[in-house]
Amino acid sequence: MKPTRFETAIALIDEKNNQDPNVYEVFGIEYPKELLYSQRMTRKLLQFEPNASKALQIAARAQHICRWKIARDEYPMDRVGYLKWRETLKKMHAELTSEILNQVGYDQEFIDRVSFLINKKLIKKNEESQTLEDTICLVFLDYYFEEFAAKHDDEKVIDILNKTWVKMSEKGHQEALKLPFSEKSLALVKQAIS
Repeated sequence: MKPTRFETAIALIDEKNNQDPNVYEVFGIEYPKELLYSQRMTRKLLQFEPNASKALQIAARAQHICRWKIARDEYPMDRVGYLKWRETLKKMHAELTSEILNQVGYDQEFIDRVSFLINKKLIKKNEESQTLEDTICLVFLDYYFEEFAAKHDDEKVIDILNKTWVKMSEKGHQEALKLPFSEKSLALVKQAIS
């Protein structure tokens, strides 16, 4: 059976992310960092929103497509530099994904929808943008937070948790509180949201 357009698009996104020279180790197995991240995004999205549209599923999978190609240190190491880096990345992610979707035969309306989501437009006002933002936050909290918390002092961790919490919906908050945090992390989460 011939793969669907959707399946082909996902495979092509994975093919790009599989080229990530940075690796992330899980249970002693090394994975290309962004490939692992994108698969976690899909898993988390479908747990959180089982009826997610195809556009939302593609946006989640391509959220960090080829992220390693634009290094953080190419921009000033301050807040303005960080925000500029993030904007440039979003644009690149949307462009690379649009090329793939065009290649597999999606129409312009669908491609624009996916780009809109990858660019995280109208969070809080658009349901799918909010769902994507919730998924990003849940992936961070579930898979990357403990490691992040171990490297930074509590004050910074609480600040990041605070910023993460503000971006999330009520449904996202409920889901986040079900995650298997360590005792210390849960205490930090509770401190951040109180």
